Amino acid sequence: MIKLSSILPSKHLYFTFGRKTKYFFTGISICILSSVSYAQLEETIVKVKPSIVGIGTYQKTKSPALTFTGTGFVVGDGLHVVTNAHVIPETLNFGKMEKYVVITGQDSKPELRDATIISIKKEYDLALLKINGTALPVLKLGKSETVREGKRVAYTGFPIGMVLGFYPVTHQAIISSITPIIRPAHNATQLNARLIRQLQSPFMVFQLDGVAYPGNSGSPLYDPDTGLVYGVINMVYVKGKKESALSAPSGISYAIPGKHIVNLLNEINFKN
Repeated sequence: MIKLSSILPSKHLYFTFGRKTKYFFTGISICILSSVSYAQLEETIVKVKPSIVGIGTYQKTKSPALTFTGTGFVVGDGLHVVTNAHVIPETLNFGKMEKYVVITGQDSKPELRDATIISIKKEYDLALLKINGTALPVLKLGKSETVREGKRVAYTGFPIGMVLGFYPVTHQAIISSITPIIRPAHNATQLNARLIRQLQSPFMVFQLDGVAYPGNSGSPLYDPDTGLVYGVINMVYVKGKKESALSAPSGISYAIPGKHIVNLLNEINFKN
């Protein structure tokens, strides 16, 4: 067995090469901490994935019958799902039996569950759905007010929909800024009622340095170590049309802080 003392420098060497020795051990510490962090994320992903669902509509007579619109995650009693308001189509073809569905299950065998809208908050781009069937594993909400710039986060969802099957994808990022949600208009013709409301009363959102795609809308933003949810991915900074987000991603994404989810649940006396 090798003794630790046999590989440590003597006092004389430590005095002579103190700075180098310090940097050496600092480098080892960083490597160890990085390994621990990644190992913890691996365990967290395993716990988070069963709570990740797809959002869409289903119409039997349409081809394809299932239309994927975004990602969501399960909260509370296991029968409620949080997603973005813009992920929920505003109208359905009731004449042809079109309905909202939540996609659950694993791998290449997804399961469709009927869903109903419980509440929508367009000003915060949030929606709450209720699904039928047995309860699913839930994600817990953390206190987003405690999040600071530089915090490591992860998000799991379906960045390119279900093109490759029902396989959630995880990305990592840091909170690069906490900033007002205002998308500036280049001229007066780009102003609309929604943008004017944002200019009058902007609220703070998390800006991320991670890449997200349109299908990531509704993905939970969570702590890589604990799995506590601190926000919802809601917008990718896109130059031009949605297709450009796939071909030339900007690397800038945004998330709605979780406190707005808490407020949404409190308004309907819902316990998470």
